[in-house]
Amino acid sequence: MLKGLQDLINEIERLPLDDKIAAINEVKLTLNREVSPFKGEPVDCVIWVKGDDVKANDYNPNTVAPPEMRLLETSILNDGYTQPIVSWQKESSFEVVDGFHRNRVGKEVKEINDRVHGYLPLTVINYERTNKGDRIASTIRHNRARGKHQVEAMSDIVLELKNRNWTTKRICKQLGMDEDEVLRLCQITGLTEIFADEDFSKSWDIKDSELTLEDEAILTDHLEPDEKEKNGFRTVNTSDENRIFHTYDKWECHKAGFYANSKAGLSKDQCEEKYRELLANIPAFEKALNGVITEWKNSCEHYLTNEAMNRIAWLGQASLCYAEGIPAVFRGGFNLLTDDQQEAANITALKYLNLWLKANDREEVDISKAMPSRQSTIY
Repeated sequence: MLKGLQDLINEIERLPLDDKIAAINEVKLTLNREVSPFKGEPVDCVIWVKGDDVKANDYNPNTVAPPEMRLLETSILNDGYTQPIVSWQKESSFEVVDGFHRNRVGKEVKEINDRVHGYLPLTVINYERTNKGDRIASTIRHNRARGKHQVEAMSDIVLELKNRNWTTKRICKQLGMDEDEVLRLCQITGLTEIFADEDFSKSWDIKDSELTLEDEAILTDHLEPDEKEKNGFRTVNTSDENRIFHTYDKWECHKAGFYANSKAGLSKDQCEEKYRELLANIPAFEKALNGVITEWKNSCEHYLTNEAMNRIAWLGQASLCYAEGIPAVFRGGFNLLTDDQQEAANITALKYLNLWLKANDREEVDISKAMPSRQSTIY
């Protein structure tokens, strides 16, 4: 035995429980930071932290179904903690980056909580990186590398990173996505704010983009039939073989200003009032809807074949853009309608959605399939 090690063991053994755990943690941390050849690897140093000092994050898009949750509980009961909780230290507490459910089991299952004396096993990552966006990215990497995650929650994560000024390129690199997947997550939520960043603005203007000819070939609709079949081009990032995909430069709605942030000469209130007026005037609304489904061929193919999004909402916003040149960011005008007017607008939009579906040899849908229940404020 190394000289002095037994004396250290004896000294630690005499300490009260909390002091003993703190001393063991200090020894581990010291060895890791000062002599370990693996000090850059978080798993080299697992420490035990009081459960009250371990906080769940507010952004994890991963879920575990009840059967798997019970299996995790059984696993920890029988085999013990074989994997630590990945965390980030925030002053005197620790935020979970990965292991939310291991964290829950350790706190909520009395037999396990008693066995580990109210403590949880943690590894701590990225001491020097305190930005929340970095922690979010780390959580997503863990989830995507290991298993499934919720698509809707992932959409919210992308918006969170966009709001933190992360470019699409950075999101793709840090989360292991491609630009098409980021775009699809944007479409699912219907949150137009994520299209307003500088990175998307540049990528949507071919003449100003940094795309190479090779990149442009990948992103273009102009592929030979055998290339489309080989790449599954028209069903990129979806298991729905009937989905039609077009790149941004083919969207008539984009060219008309659908994803702009303002309308020249009009205030926010004025834009929303224009939307209210259009939706309340059913004949005018029908005229605009007819223009969208007959003149915006590529936009309709791209959006109306996407069953994962709220197609009623898109048609309403597209009609406003078609008729008035007002972008979708002013969709709040829908909330200015009475309940009866809202219902009438929904029914009218559904009518024109089904007209388009029927004209394109597709099955008609009811309102529940046309507007996902997640988006109750549909416009």
